Amino acid sequence: MVSITLSVPEELKKEMDCFPDMNWSAVAREAIKKRIMMLEKFKAFTKDSELTEEDALRLGKEVSEKVMRRHKAAK
Repeated sequence: MVSITLSVPEELKKEMDCFPDMNWSAVAREAIKKRIMMLEKFKAFTKDSELTEEDALRLGKEVSEKVMRRHKAAK
């Protein structure tokens, strides 16, 4: 197994120190595995897409704006 160095903010390290029995390396490994699985699914989902990155960003912005307007109208 290889080793990597992980930097965390000082405040997060203080919080981690409150749980000395926790295997933080195992927690990090699991989080990395989950992120890789998510990225692989995303890659498979988009592999045949004809949308450009610009198209995807534009559509995402449009959806966010519509959700925000709907949320404000519901108040």
